[in-house]
Amino acid sequence: MKVILFGATGMVGQGVLRECLLDSSVEQVLTVGRSATGQPHAKLREIVHANFFDFSTIEPELSGYDACFFCLGISVAGLSEDAYRRITHDITLAAARTLVKLNPAMTFVYVTGMGTDSSERGRTMWARIKGETENALLRLPFKAAYMFRPGAIQPLHGAKSKTAWVQAIYTVFGPLFGVVKAIAPTYVTTTEQLGRAMIRVTQSQPAQRIFETRDINAA
Repeated sequence: MKVILFGATGMVGQGVLRECLLDSSVEQVLTVGRSATGQPHAKLREIVHANFFDFSTIEPELSGYDACFFCLGISVAGLSEDAYRRITHDITLAAARTLVKLNPAMTFVYVTGMGTDSSERGRTMWARIKGETENALLRLPFKAAYMFRPGAIQPLHGAKSKTAWVQAIYTVFGPLFGVVKAIAPTYVTTTEQLGRAMIRVTQSQPAQRIFETRDINAA
């Protein structure tokens, strides 16, 4: 299959890209980002695109793909509700609406987060907006759309966060991930498991649409 990957330079995206490049069932990966990963690989093609609210100028290059793995995200820290919605909801839907128009048989996998509020009415701002985004994606006429809600994510194989303070936390507490995962496996996954699960879910097309950490690990 051919995959489009958003957020390939972030921690989750780095892990997902690695698994796509390693998997023999993935024949081509196209990354779309504001910067290139710089990874040389025969299966990898990259588009550097500045305006993530408008993909019309690159539409011809987005056709002919079987799956989109959307790993682009941002911390809510320090952001107003409007700013967080613009980045989290509006960018995601701009990409998704473009892709479903060009590739109606595509499977769309969106990385959201544990605690996302599907009702869109809860008190937690980020959870409401994530829920609003999930619901909008599930209404689009893709072949299938899957919402991945990981809890804690252990970065493997050199994956690193682009946010300095987040990476500092991973550096300090990284050695504890193995212990936490052993004690509470339903709350911890890895960048490797996320990438593998996205590929497997796209291939198997389960009826389940929302995947919590335990479901991601099982997949």
